[in-house]
Amino acid sequence: MARGIILLLDSFGIGYAEDAAKFQDAGADTLGDIVRWCAANRKENGQSKPLALPNMAKLGLGLASEASTGRKLVPTIGAAEPLQGAYTYAREISSGKDTLSGHWEITGVPVMFNWGYFPNKPKCFPAELMEKLIEQGKLPGVLGEKHASGTEIIKELGVEHCQTGKPIVYTSADSVLQIAAHEKYFGLQKLYDLCAIAYELVKPYKIARVIARPFVGETPANFVRTGNRHDYAVPAPDKTLLDYLTEAGGKVYAVGKISDIFAHRGISKAYHATGLEELFNTTLQAVDEAGDNSLIFTNFVDFDSSYGHRRDVAGYGAGLEYIDKRLPEILAKLQDGDLLLITADHGCDPTWRGNDHTREHIPVLFTGHRIVPGALQPMPTFSDIGQIMAKHLNLQLKNGTAQEVEK
Repeated sequence: MARGIILLLDSFGIGYAEDAAKFQDAGADTLGDIVRWCAANRKENGQSKPLALPNMAKLGLGLASEASTGRKLVPTIGAAEPLQGAYTYAREISSGKDTLSGHWEITGVPVMFNWGYFPNKPKCFPAELMEKLIEQGKLPGVLGEKHASGTEIIKELGVEHCQTGKPIVYTSADSVLQIAAHEKYFGLQKLYDLCAIAYELVKPYKIARVIARPFVGETPANFVRTGNRHDYAVPAPDKTLLDYLTEAGGKVYAVGKISDIFAHRGISKAYHATGLEELFNTTLQAVDEAGDNSLIFTNFVDFDSSYGHRRDVAGYGAGLEYIDKRLPEILAKLQDGDLLLITADHGCDPTWRGNDHTREHIPVLFTGHRIVPGALQPMPTFSDIGQIMAKHLNLQLKNGTAQEVEK
């Protein structure tokens, strides 16, 4: 019985990549900087409270970080003995440092073209794009039209939006157009319909995603985004691991935003879940439901959206500790033919300047009953990760090289 399980900690980089300077990210280190920040700033009973990730340490996380950066984590996140995983780090060859590029490359499809982006200036969207969105969406107008934090822009414009019915349209450093609207005063389905229109309109601009950002609340002080986010993403330009598996008769169980990221292609069952606790609980449910020849794939988006982009170092560290604390639950469910992978899609160093993703190596931690503990060779492309998982599932991807990780 062969099953694969991927726990993707969105934005969990472990040291800046060789081409990081091109992205103004030379020096970024998501894990390392969180470790150092926690040691210097977290206190408990008057004592320093270092970041503790003992279960991931035993899978080789600290060793992978050391291999990536050339320096040990100080203080340690936990002892690696007895080592229970095969570990290394991987480099990205895709042109961008975004979510879609990272996920697609992991599953065998590097993104070698350049996405389109909207400039960081007032009225950042082309006038003809906004005119068509207003016309086709039958809108009284739009608000925003700039680069912004999603939580801040609803505080700024949420009241005017509720009063006028004008949706809030904004973007970021990513290849994305986002639309925020109130679930009560605008309507959730109306927001989804508008985003579907926007998805078609941005195609000529090579924009990777349109994201619906619904929120609730009555005042700027209590406006809050809900778990009804929906991503409208372009499909991968070639077959991914998910496509190959489902075409071969296997099943893919997608937890969280995985289904959206892969444009709902190659998905057998999608589970809606938000927040680390619900995502982890739902992953356990998927593991229980999945049979032979299946892949369970979970994206823990909070590390990126709630902590990395918000530059919330304390929240990021606490989130990592939460996942680490619960890891034994999923490890206890592993069957003889299961291969578990913990990885990421890019970095988002919460101590770094700005609030963009950071170009970093990602951790590659494999474990399972048949795993051969020890160091793997550094991976020159994320696709090497997917090729290992593909081999485990008796598949072959077009890109990447599979190292031996199992007996």
